[in-house]
Amino acid sequence: MFATKKLQGSNEIFALLNVVRLPGRLSTGEVAAVLGFSEHDIPVLVAAKLLEPLGKPAANGPKYFASVDIVPLSNNREWLSRATRTLANYWRRKNARKGGMESCESNATHASPIISHRKVSRRTSYGS
Repeated sequence: MFATKKLQGSNEIFALLNVVRLPGRLSTGEVAAVLGFSEHDIPVLVAAKLLEPLGKPAANGPKYFASVDIVPLSNNREWLSRATRTLANYWRRKNARKGGMESCESNATHASPIISHRKVSRRTSYGS
């Protein structure tokens, strides 16, 4: 989804963070390093409209961001808190979908009696 140059190791991240002036356009890996997030979190923040890429990039194309927009966000406590909550909620929902039987059982306890009755009747018909 986000095809960009990846920062290789902590030396490149350290070098990026210690430049006198950031380049005007940052890749997703560079944005992740500046903001303190993982690179795979950037598409989630874009989808949540917390980050806006430059131009109108294709869905499967590389995304670039203006450094004049990113640097103030790295110093904004409220924005960082909102982004962190957004990511936590995204991964919680995604992991719940992967949960398999555990998420199905928890959904069954909150289901209506009619739906749970149907589930029970199906089980009893297979058991007979």
